Amino acid sequence: MPTSLTIDQHLGALRDAVSAFARHADRAGLDVPVPTCPEWTVRRLIGHQGMVHRWATANLRGQSIEIDATERAGRRASSPVDWLRDGALHLVAAITDAPDDVHTIVFLNDAPAPREFWARRQCHETTIHAVDALSAELGRYPRSGDTWIDPAVAVDGIDELLRGFMTRNKSRLRSEEPITIGVLADEAPSGWLVEVSPAPAVVTLGARDEVAERADVRLSGPAVAVYLTLWNRSDELDLDDPAREPWRAAGIQW
Repeated sequence: MPTSLTIDQHLGALRDAVSAFARHADRAGLDVPVPTCPEWTVRRLIGHQGMVHRWATANLRGQSIEIDATERAGRRASSPVDWLRDGALHLVAAITDAPDDVHTIVFLNDAPAPREFWARRQCHETTIHAVDALSAELGRYPRSGDTWIDPAVAVDGIDELLRGFMTRNKSRLRSEEPITIGVLADEAPSGWLVEVSPAPAVVTLGARDEVAERADVRLSGPAVAVYLTLWNRSDELDLDDPAREPWRAAGIQW
């Protein structure tokens, strides 16, 4: 699954997301609830994200960490936001320094090479959780206009979610009655055709007109709005009625 952005572009977007995360977390406050992550506070959100950064860094460097202890350390840090920034700096360094042929785990279908995979995955992991911090500041689900996200980053993230995550055997995007969802982002040259059935979803890229014609239902709009909607981080757009329940059942709130 080739990426539409370079490693440098993914790292640039990762840095932007860390800055946004820190800004919105500071403004919201550590003990404020996160509307987009039920039962989470900003402090827990930071602990989770900082742990993931350190876990990714360890994978790239052939090391290991104790996940629960690391997350607890972030929540208990004297300055959790600084702890978050510190972990992100080490992550960027690990990706930058890794050789092109680095051997480490990847966990999405048809993933790119490990160095590209981790740059892309942490770009979108951090971007989506920075949106969670924004939701805590706003006290509601954000809309695309509330964010800093570049449409090119959103298009790449839509592709990773649909073709990388939703096609896995463990994906919960299933439907007893087969349904085909057409995903069309205004800034994307192609569309995604998502065929949902009792088996793992099948996702193909296709010409926009062909995707629109073959789809039973559609999700369309500006790329950032589509990206946030598919990640269940915005109520700006909605899937047509028949697709709502399978997508909600997929439980996408990581």
